[in-house]
Amino acid sequence: MNDLVKKDEQALLSFLESKEKGVDLPNPFERDIYLFETIIAGTSHINNIEEIAQELNIDDKLIFYREANNKYDPQAIRIENINKDKIGYIPRQDNIVFSRLMDAGKALFGRVKSKEKRGRWFRIIIKIYMHEN
Repeated sequence: MNDLVKKDEQALLSFLESKEKGVDLPNPFERDIYLFETIIAGTSHINNIEEIAQELNIDDKLIFYREANNKYDPQAIRIENINKDKIGYIPRQDNIVFSRLMDAGKALFGRVKSKEKRGRWFRIIIKIYMHEN
């Protein structure tokens, strides 16, 4: 029977060492939950939006940041690409629920669904997801 079971002690040691070094291992129950689709607001106010939009690809991950002290919208959620370039905001009419989720500690992010240039304005549609651990 012992011959049927192969022990890979080195792999186990490597796994345990990686945990000690702070390697972020996936949780078997974590998942990304699709919530909503919307357009990015305020792209026309971003100075270098043409360069940023050129680098955006379909399915690129977008990072969300709460701006609770935003003087125009207390539920504001800023959107940045992975290079930390500001792209715009979740539209005001869509951000109430998402800002409450983020304020409650939920991790939200977006993915680019499509983009098109309309004159000087970029229409970027995104999908919003919640990451559950």
